[in-house]
Amino acid sequence: MIRRSLNLTDFLLRIVMLALPSLAFAGAAYIRFMSGLIFPVTLDINVLEYFGLLLFTTLIWTMAVEHYGLSRPVLAYQGWRAIRKAFLASMLTFTTTMAATFFYRSVTFSRVFVALSGFLLLGFLLITQQGFRWIMQRARRSGLRIRVLIVGADRFAELTAQRLREGKNMLPCSIVGFIRLPEQEVEVSAGPVFDFAKPQQWPAGKEIDDIVVGIPPERLTEIPAITEKLERFCTPVRLALDFGEGILVRERLFDFGGNLMLDLRMNPAETITYVVLKRTFDIVFSLFILVLTAPLMLLIALAIRLGSPGPAIFVQDRIGLNGQIFHMYKFRTMRVSDPVESNVRWTTPDDPRCTRLGAFLRRTNLDEFPQFFNVLGGNMSVVGPRPERPYFVRKFLKDVARYNTRHHLKVGITGWAQVNGLRGDTSIPERIEHDLYYLRNWSLAFDLRIIFLTFVRGFTDRNAY
Repeated sequence: MIRRSLNLTDFLLRIVMLALPSLAFAGAAYIRFMSGLIFPVTLDINVLEYFGLLLFTTLIWTMAVEHYGLSRPVLAYQGWRAIRKAFLASMLTFTTTMAATFFYRSVTFSRVFVALSGFLLLGFLLITQQGFRWIMQRARRSGLRIRVLIVGADRFAELTAQRLREGKNMLPCSIVGFIRLPEQEVEVSAGPVFDFAKPQQWPAGKEIDDIVVGIPPERLTEIPAITEKLERFCTPVRLALDFGEGILVRERLFDFGGNLMLDLRMNPAETITYVVLKRTFDIVFSLFILVLTAPLMLLIALAIRLGSPGPAIFVQDRIGLNGQIFHMYKFRTMRVSDPVESNVRWTTPDDPRCTRLGAFLRRTNLDEFPQFFNVLGGNMSVVGPRPERPYFVRKFLKDVARYNTRHHLKVGITGWAQVNGLRGDTSIPERIEHDLYYLRNWSLAFDLRIIFLTFVRGFTDRNAY
C-alpha cells in the first residue's frame, strides 16, 4: 500500500508535469494568434516549427522538473519553498527557450508567444501544486489510512512510527502495533506491543496494509529471521533505513549487476540532470559573455601586447575534473619569466612580477575572461571549485584532508569559496569546506546565486591580487 500510493502519486504528477508545456503553448497560441487581444500577426505561422520548439521546451522542462523535484508529492506541502522552486524551474525553461529562439535565427518565433508560454507554465504549475495539495487534504479528512504494523519497539521504532504518522508525501498511516524483538527494551509511547515469540497474538493479516521493519543498523543481521517469521502475512514488508545524521539516503538504493548498492557518497556530476542542465547553461552563458565582452577582450589583449613583451594569453596547466590536467587560459598579467617559477609560486600583494595593467586586471578579475573558452571546450564550468596548479595539488593532497573530493566536480571560473572572500593567501582547509558545501548542495539556483555574488563582489575583493 505504501509503495502503491507512492507510485500512483508519482506517476500522476509526472504525467501532469509532462503535459504542462503543451497546455502553456496551447494557451499562449490562443492568446497571441487567435484571441485578437494582442496586435495582429503579419507573418505566416509555421505550425511544425512551433511544434519543434515545444519538443525542445518539453525536454528542458522535464530536466527542470527532475532537478527541482517538482514531481515529488511532498513538495506540495512546503509553502514558499514550493513556490520558489516552481518559479526557478519555470524561469529556467523560459530563459533557455528564449535563448534558443535567438540562436536559431533561420526561424522567426514570436517573442510575445514565448513570454506568454513561460508565464502560463508557471501559472499552471502553481495550480497543479495547489490542486494536488487540496486532493491530499481531502483524502486525509476522508479518514483513509494506511494500516502499518512495525517490527521493533525501541527508540528507533518509535521514530519510524512518528515519521509515518506525520508523513505528508502520501496517505497518512495509522500504527496497528509494534512487535518487540528478543532482548529489546520497549520505548514506544503509543500503540499495542506484541511479542516476537508469540505470533498467535499478532493482529490478523486483514487488519494490516503494510509491515515496516524499524530496527537500528546493528540488528540488520536479524532480517532473515524476521522475514521468515512474517511469512504468515500476505502483505508487503518494508525496511526503514536510518544510518545516522552523517549519511542521508534518499532514493539512492539501486541494483547493479545483481548487487544491491547504496550510495554513501554521491556527487551531482553522476546525475543526468547535472550533466545536461549545467552543460547547457555553461554553453549559453559563456557564448553570451564572450559575445558581449568581445570588444573589451580585444582591447585588453592589444594593451597587454603593447605594454610588455610576450603573448596576450597566458596558458598554464591546472587540475580539473577527476584529477585530469588541462590547459587553462588567462590574460597575461605578469612579465614573461621562468615557467617553472610561475608554477610553484603564489602571487603576493604588490607582486613585482605583475605589470601595472596586470595588477588592474587581477584586481578586477578581468584576467579570468579567457576561461570562458575553457568552459566552451568542456574543461571548466562557469561555477565550481577553482582549479589549482599540479604542484600545489600534490602538496595539498598530503597536507589537507578531503582535498581530492573537490575534483569530483568540474572546476569553475568562480565558486562558493571565492564569493566568500577565500582566494589568494587564505586558509586552504576553509576553502575546501566551502567547496564541499557546494558539492553537497549543488543546484542551478545555487549557481545563479554565486554568479550574482561574483558580479557584486568580484570587483571589490581585497584578496584579488
